[in-house]
Parts: sequence; structure tokens; C-alpha cells
Amino acid sequence: MEHTEQLGSYTYRWDEGCFPLGRDSLELGEFCTLKPGCRVLDLGCGAGLLLLLCARREPSLTLTGVELDPHAASLARANLAENGLAGEILTCDLREIGPTLRADLVVSNPPWYPAGTGAEGGPGRMGGCTLPQLCRAAAGALEPKGRFALVYRPEGLTDLLLSLREAGLEPKMLKLCAHSPDKPPYAVLVEAVKGGKPGLTFC
Repeated sequence: MEHTEQLGSYTYRWDEGCFPLGRDSLELGEFCTLKPGCRVLDLGCGAGLLLLLCARREPSLTLTGVELDPHAASLARANLAENGLAGEILTCDLREIGPTLRADLVVSNPPWYPAGTGAEGGPGRMGGCTLPQLCRAAAGALEPKGRFALVYRPEGLTDLLLSLREAGLEPKMLKLCAHSPDKPPYAVLVEAVKGGKPGLTFC
């Protein structure tokens, strides 16, 4: 069954074969740092939600997505085309992207739980890519001082910060997301800078 969501002037379509639209992706789309004309790369882009969210904020971006699942990649191309956005969706394993793929900003909403647990969002989600592998892939695609923004589960924050720093990505901004002030955080947003100096700001 197809689902449709209106994102400002853009229309986002996805179906049961894709990771569903969630508040965590919406939060990440507002959190990441966007500059006019920058090259944005979404690792594990699914049906292209984060690319649309970024383009909604800054229409001058160059958009690229990497998606392992051919069905989701096809929907991402259709979503870009339907909304009149130029961009490229690569159907491949993000661990195998070549050195020619360059970005100023990498974004990602990776699986929060290990493959096979039933909670990772389906068997095709990123092909079992680990968090350290994701961070290394982002670092490899980024220009010096480029940024990597992602959303993750709060209980995995230590692993996330360590994986970022080990990949040469220095965490610079952090935000905890909660449904209400009396509820514990359900997600953490982190943006890191390639080759950045230590110093973390809480948003």
C-alpha cells in the first residue's frame, strides 16, 4: 500500500517495502547544517525522505543518495523526479562507494538495532552495515571540514561518539529528542566535522 506525505511544497511517497516515515528523520532534516549550493549525500537513503527534507530548506543543493535495496532506490528516484528535483540515486552497498563520490554534508538515519533482531527496519536495511563502517564511509566521502549528521538511539550514544572520532569525524553538535519534557529521549542527533577540533555544543 502506498503512503503519501506532504512536506511543504514537496510530496513524499513510500510503501510497505520501505522504512516508514518517522519523527526521527523529520528531526534530522531540521537539525543538519545546510549551506547554499552544498553537495548532500544520504547514506542508506531509502525512498529519499532526507533528500526532500534538505531540499525543502535549501533548494540550491546537489542531491545524491546511496541505497542498497533496488525497490527503495527506485522510489527515491521517483520522489526526486515528481518534485522536480535533480539528483542521483546509486543502488549499491555504501561500504563500496568509490573515492570519486564527494560531499560537503553526509546525512543518515541508520538502523538502530543489529540485523536479525526484528527491530532494525527490515532485512534490506543497509545490508548489515555496522556503525563504524557507516562512519568510515561518511568520512571517506566528505571533503575536509565537511559535516556528517545522523540520528541514533540514545542508549547507543557512547558507541556513536567513539565510532565518529575513530573515523576522523569530531562530534560538534548534539541534540536529544523527546516527545515531551516528562519523557526520556527517544533519539539523539549528532553532527560531526571531518578533521574538526574537539568541542561539543548541546542544542
